[in-house]
Amino acid sequence: MTDSAFAFMPYPAVDVPHAAGGPLAGYTFAAKDLFDVAGYPTGGGNPHVLAMSGIKRKTAPTIQRLLDAGAELIGKTHTNEMAFSMSGKNAHYGTPRNGAAYDRIPGGSSSGSASAVSNGLCDFAMGSDTGGSVRTPASYCGLFGLRPSHGRVSLENTQALCESMDTAGYFTRDAELFGRVGECLLGEDSAPLPDQPQLVISDELFALIPTASLDALAPAFAQINACCPDLQTLVGELPSLNEAYWAFRYIQGREAWLAQGDFIERNGLTLGPDVAARFAWSKAVTDEQYNDACALREVFAARWEHLLGNRVLVMPTVPDIAPLLSAKDEEIEETRKISHHLLAISVLCRTPQLSMPLVKKDGAPLGISLMGPRGSDLSLVKLAVRIAEQGAA
Repeated sequence: MTDSAFAFMPYPAVDVPHAAGGPLAGYTFAAKDLFDVAGYPTGGGNPHVLAMSGIKRKTAPTIQRLLDAGAELIGKTHTNEMAFSMSGKNAHYGTPRNGAAYDRIPGGSSSGSASAVSNGLCDFAMGSDTGGSVRTPASYCGLFGLRPSHGRVSLENTQALCESMDTAGYFTRDAELFGRVGECLLGEDSAPLPDQPQLVISDELFALIPTASLDALAPAFAQINACCPDLQTLVGELPSLNEAYWAFRYIQGREAWLAQGDFIERNGLTLGPDVAARFAWSKAVTDEQYNDACALREVFAARWEHLLGNRVLVMPTVPDIAPLLSAKDEEIEETRKISHHLLAISVLCRTPQLSMPLVKKDGAPLGISLMGPRGSDLSLVKLAVRIAEQGAA
């Protein structure tokens, strides 16, 4: 396979067995290089991790589940280093190409997976989402992308970043396959949505994005409303998004250091400047900061559960289209910070959120999201399929 998009790790091809039939037979997929696959190493976006990996003998259960459903794995994809970035740029390996906007970053950390799907190199791809690593590249690359409820999809035999926030998500280009993969991965909902769910919108959240982005999303609102009439405005004061942002940062930082800090220091890993700075910040998070953040998370999640009930929130995925490849690191970091005020909501609430590619702005994709109650993942995916099909009708 020719990888002109630089989406795949350049590993020798491995024949990974898959079922001859099944609901995903005939489809090809790729796996972010955090998931173990028998016959491949797991590099985690860092050459030292790759050198120490060895060839894995066991395939992660989530990947095996897709193979058993008939899908064919064609390779492992690039990731931001240690999955601790959202730009898609890797100091060691470069930047995969955004198939929907060649002059813009793909987003990360599931950069290669989004690149592979958006460039048509495979039908779907597995990624991970801790703080936005599926939803951001889905928006930037014009894809459907799901962050499931925390714990819904197995992360066994997958490189960890933050135990209480890591999730395994996926990307597709089209709605029908988005639903099909969801049925294979997610199983039955513990909290299914009604046949006609009530959708709500928060003016406060949409006030966070630029006016031009809000204007560009107008056709998406119309398409959603055509599928689910009576889109209502969320009533009630939102819990502080700034406090939530810092709670997210402290929890992410502390757990990332606990997961990888000793390994980094013991083995003298060379990290890219941005990732090195993040781990250095993470090392300094105190017990008090972490414990306070965990307590705030519970209050924040309870408040959102009270506000939403069994309804579905329509919200921006990220504030704007992908930054240009030529954007300075400081600009990308500022975009990351603003984005996390939106992305951290479902992370702290442990709820499913998906991004839909319904509109463009300045020729580049701009996603819009649905967030549902915890345990409503498959219902939410099916709702996204219905909305997408409404636009195609």
